Amino acid sequence: MTSPVWDPVQYLRHAGLRARPFADLLAHVPDLPAERPRIADLGCGPGTVTVALADRWPTAHITGYDNAPEMLAGAEAYAGPTPGGGTLDFAAADARTWTPDETHDLIISNATLQWVPGHPDRFSDWIAALAPGGTFAFQVPGNYDAPSHRVLRELAGADPRLAGTLRHQDAVRTPAEYHEALTSLGCEADVWETTYLHLLKGEDAVLDWVKGTALRPVLTALSGDPEARDTFLTAYRDQLREAYPATAQGTAFPFRRIFVVATVRG
Repeated sequence: MTSPVWDPVQYLRHAGLRARPFADLLAHVPDLPAERPRIADLGCGPGTVTVALADRWPTAHITGYDNAPEMLAGAEAYAGPTPGGGTLDFAAADARTWTPDETHDLIISNATLQWVPGHPDRFSDWIAALAPGGTFAFQVPGNYDAPSHRVLRELAGADPRLAGTLRHQDAVRTPAEYHEALTSLGCEADVWETTYLHLLKGEDAVLDWVKGTALRPVLTALSGDPEARDTFLTAYRDQLREAYPATAQGTAFPFRRIFVVATVRG
């Protein structure tokens, strides 16, 4: 899979809708065991949702980790002391290899682990770094059978230049598989799924959404050939228009997500 070049401005064009699953995940995280908890946000992106952790735990030391320099550059605007006496900072790290070097009370990840092949294999290292009563929580998209992703795979599969560019269909596991993986590590696991019905505004709104996320590897791979990029985008746009017809109210875009909250038994 191609490592995508990220565009924080494009990503944040739908910031409100993208933030809602993180808020829903955060609402299910239990109280943390320490008075001044240590928190890691794995795959923090531009930091816009990381700051919500400081609202929930104002005395915490929170570090947002990401492997995209362009995302971390935007996140730095949020770094520094927090109003409640805590600290918010950011650092470069890759979820494929990141292992905590200190005990954490919460490791949380928002729409990141789908980019990490074999990410359940990392769970044991992260759970081992949690304090008793600490929590590992994440949410990932579960919409790989949706037209937005199925059509993208079909079009990319027809172009030899894009071989290996996209995530495989099994980039995300089933809720049952996540539950089994985490309970076998001694956690109490709460796993659920939700399908959001986003009403997107603007012309070719679904295409605009995926330009910030799923389409990034293709845009990166074709960045040196603008004509091929535009041809791909036109073909993709036409099929998205058919799959997600626009109405006077906007374009309805169903989006399934999987949520996991796993707590280490105290």
